[in-house]
Amino acid sequence: MSQRLKDHYNKTVVPQLMQQFQYKNIHQVPKIVKVTVNRGLGEAAQNAKALEATLAEIATITGQKPVVTRAKKAIAGFKIRKGMPVGVAVTLRSERMYAFLDRLINLALPRIRDFRGVNPKSFDGRGNYTLGLREQLIFPEVNYDDIDQIRGMDVSIITTANTDEEGRALLKAMGMPFREN
Repeated sequence: MSQRLKDHYNKTVVPQLMQQFQYKNIHQVPKIVKVTVNRGLGEAAQNAKALEATLAEIATITGQKPVVTRAKKAIAGFKIRKGMPVGVAVTLRSERMYAFLDRLINLALPRIRDFRGVNPKSFDGRGNYTLGLREQLIFPEVNYDDIDQIRGMDVSIITTANTDEEGRALLKAMGMPFREN
């Protein structure tokens, strides 16, 4: 399944972008470097089961064990001490990245209720795209009976594109369903 998106990139997307942006060298064509999946867990400080459930969920969704992110400093208002777990993150590269993107674009995003496309303005100015998902149930790997609470996550797609326009063209060619404004 992962090869499908990579082959699509090499055979279709690269020539299309070379023609669209008049690149002289094939290495100028933007490509996806990595995908990071992040979930902040405020309640992990009090609820250890939430952290364990999230670790298992993110590992199931991405196919890779997530790393626990910890608080850098204490914040009394949030009842957090330095070193307490506050979230989980996964960085996906190469095969797992393409497999996850394929599932995200073709399986998960169409399962969102009232889905009209993702926001085309969520680029950071350097061609990287960040997408917030409200619930984990859109992924077919997650069993509805196994979750204790609906939690969202952030998915960041990091590319070698220099501008948002190049990044948008790359992701659109890869099949990302952008909303028409």
